[in-house]
Amino acid sequence: MTSAIVMGGGLAGLLAAKALTGHVDSVTVIEGDHYPDTPSPRRGLPQGYQNHMLMGGGADAIEALLPGTLDRLQAAGAHRRGMGDGLLMLSSEGWYRRFAGAPYVIACTRPLLDHVVRAQALTDPRLTVVTDTKVLGLTGDAHRATGVECEDADGTPRTIEADFVVDATGRRSKAPQWLAALGVPQVAEKTVDAGLGYAGRKYRAPEGAGADFPGILIQAEPNTGEPGRGAALMPQENGEWIVALMGTRGAAPPNDEDGFNAYARGLRHPIVAELIERATPAGPIRSARALANRRRFYEKLPLPEGFLVVGDAVAVLSPNYATGMSAAAKAAVALRDALAAGGLRAGLGREVQAEIAEIIAAPWQSAVVNDSGFPGVESDVQVRGLAFQHRIAARMSRIAAENPAVANAFYSIASLAARQKEAMGLPVLLAALRGAKKRPLSAQEAIAQFPELGGLLDRAPAHSGSEAGRRLVTE
Repeated sequence: MTSAIVMGGGLAGLLAAKALTGHVDSVTVIEGDHYPDTPSPRRGLPQGYQNHMLMGGGADAIEALLPGTLDRLQAAGAHRRGMGDGLLMLSSEGWYRRFAGAPYVIACTRPLLDHVVRAQALTDPRLTVVTDTKVLGLTGDAHRATGVECEDADGTPRTIEADFVVDATGRRSKAPQWLAALGVPQVAEKTVDAGLGYAGRKYRAPEGAGADFPGILIQAEPNTGEPGRGAALMPQENGEWIVALMGTRGAAPPNDEDGFNAYARGLRHPIVAELIERATPAGPIRSARALANRRRFYEKLPLPEGFLVVGDAVAVLSPNYATGMSAAAKAAVALRDALAAGGLRAGLGREVQAEIAEIIAAPWQSAVVNDSGFPGVESDVQVRGLAFQHRIAARMSRIAAENPAVANAFYSIASLAARQKEAMGLPVLLAALRGAKKRPLSAQEAIAQFPELGGLLDRAPAHSGSEAGRRLVTE
C-alpha cells in the first residue's frame, strides 16, 4: 500500500492531491483551517475578498484534473472573458484594440472558485482531508522524507507516515526550516518588492450592465519616476463587480470612502470611477498590503526523495500578475504527468520541482523587470541590461496594443497557455522588427469598441458613492 501526504488544503494542495490519487493508494490532505459549507471567505485565505482572475492556462489545467469544473463554475455565475475581446485594457503604452483570440480568463470570487474545486476534488474516495490540524515538521532525513509531524486541534501530537510528501502550505510555508532540520542546505530566496498595495470593494452592477459586460484593466505605468497606480473591475457571480485599486510604494490606495473614489478618479483614465458611480456598494473597502514578489529556488537543492514544494510555497508573484492559481494548477498537471510516465519512483520530486521552475520562470522574469521600474523598489535580484529590457518591454507593449498577433502571443504567455518559446513565433518577431504602425487609440475610440460600456456611461450617475458607501464599515 502506497500513500501520500499533502500539507495544505487550499487550491494548490487539493489539485496536487488529485494529481496523486491515480498513482498511490491513499492521499491525506492536512489543513490547518476548516472548510465552510458554502462559498465563503475563510481564515486561511486573507486575500479572498480581493479580485482574482483564473488565467486560461490554469483553467485548462484544472479542467484536465477535475473534468466538469469549468461548467460548474459558469453555472454558478463565473464569467469567461476572452482576453482580446472581453477586456478593455489601458496598458502602459496605450489602449488595446479589440480582437478575437483564444486566450481567456475566468472571473469569479475566490470563495466560489475554491468551493467548486473543493467539491470536485473531494468526491474522490482515495482522498481524505484532516482539518484544524497544524503541521509541525517533516520526518525522515536529508536523503528521504518519510512523513509529517502534526498537532490535532486539541493539541495532541502525532506522526503520519507516507511515501511522498507535498508542501502546499502557501506563502507562509516553513519548508526551509523543516528541511534544515533534516540536514538539507538552506534554500536560496529572492525578493522584489515594489510596495504594492490594494484596496478592493464589491459593487452591485447597475441595471443594463449585461451578462457580457467586459472587464476593465488599467495597468500601473512603470519607468516614469512616479509610483504606479492602476485598477481592475471584473464581473463576478450574483450580478456583482469587484473593483480593485492598486498602487506601488508611495501611492497605496486609501480605504476610506472619499479617498477610494478620489483615487479611482485620479487614474490615467477615470472610467472605473465613472462606472462605480453608477453601481451600488455591496461591501466594505478592504485593504491588502505586503504583496512582494518572492521566489524560492528549490530546484537547485538536493531535496530528499519523496518531497515536493508547490504553489505559493515556491513562488509568490504580486497579485497584479494574476498567475498564482494558474501556476499551481499547471504544477499539479506536471506532477500527474510525471507519475503517469513512471509512477512513484526515485527522483520524482526533483524532476517535478525542475518542471515547476520552468512554469514560473517567465512570469517571475516579467514581474522582476516590470516591478523594478517603480521608484523605491526593494530587490536583491540583479537584472542584467535592465534599462534595455524596459525599452524592449515598452516597445512590445506598444506593438501589442495595435497588433492582434503580438497581443495574442502576449496573452498566451501571460495566461500560462503557452511558454514564451512557443508563443513568440515568426509573425510576432517580424512585427517586433517592424515596430508600431498605427496611431494609438484615443480613450473614446477604445471605449467605443465595447457598446456595453457606452450605454452605462451615457447615464447619469446613480449616486456620488459617498452616502451608500458610508453606511458600510471600511476595513
